[in-house]
Amino acid sequence: MNKIITCIDGSSITQSVADAGIWAAKKLNETLCFLHTIEKEQQHGADDFTGTIGLGARSSLLKEMTKLDEQKSKIALQLGSELLEFVASSAKTSGIEHIETLQRHGDVVEALLDLEKDTRLIVIGRSGLQHNSDFKALGSHIETLLRKSAQPVFIVPKTFSAPKSFMIAYDGRASAERALQKVLDSGLLNGVDCHLVSVKNNEPALMSKFESAKIKLQTKGFTVTTAFLEGNINEALMTYQKSHDIELVIMGAFGHSKIRQFFVGSNTMKMLEKTPVPLIVLR
Repeated sequence: MNKIITCIDGSSITQSVADAGIWAAKKLNETLCFLHTIEKEQQHGADDFTGTIGLGARSSLLKEMTKLDEQKSKIALQLGSELLEFVASSAKTSGIEHIETLQRHGDVVEALLDLEKDTRLIVIGRSGLQHNSDFKALGSHIETLLRKSAQPVFIVPKTFSAPKSFMIAYDGRASAERALQKVLDSGLLNGVDCHLVSVKNNEPALMSKFESAKIKLQTKGFTVTTAFLEGNINEALMTYQKSHDIELVIMGAFGHSKIRQFFVGSNTMKMLEKTPVPLIVLR
């Protein structure tokens, strides 16, 4: 089964993430699964206090700490359950028939990787609970998730509405070709205006590949606007996105390498950090 795994954490962008998951589930006619993870906090162990206070006092304090931890865990579990119930109800009201909720303890990336065989799309907020008021801060899990997951990742900002246009950042390389093919095959963006955009680089036969990509999109029924740009990759893409009011950006994922960079290196990280619109990163 291919599910739309939508990660919620109670941060200020939870509703936007839920809305994006609902939109994707409707477009793809797939099961919507809301995932909430309760992550372990770093705590000092009992041995950290050895020698600093008397044994009796230490034992008493550690018992109190254990009780507090247990209470905190129960509260987190209850809040998460209520949050899942709320977004599931919202999805049902929006017309989604197949809805699942899942709560896990531990790291969200590990939970997503465990679910990968049943996943079609991962929807996650661009900033997490720790960065509620900081638009520029990427969620701490984003880069790790993009490097480890083989599934498309839909990164959602503070606000979300169904996009009327999207931009494919196309560079002619293998990752961009795979991203293009997934756009052609998925059906997620059917009926949405497409902007196929490339920035001049050293890729052999870039222009012919660009024209071929345009024809493939048009053959699938997309209305395509093309732009072949020059200059700094990040600046050119950002300027185009803003000047044409592009509401969604599609990018190919990086390959595994020792330098740990995306297919356009630091430029892709800058796009992730700075663009105010949702992005879908595809392998």
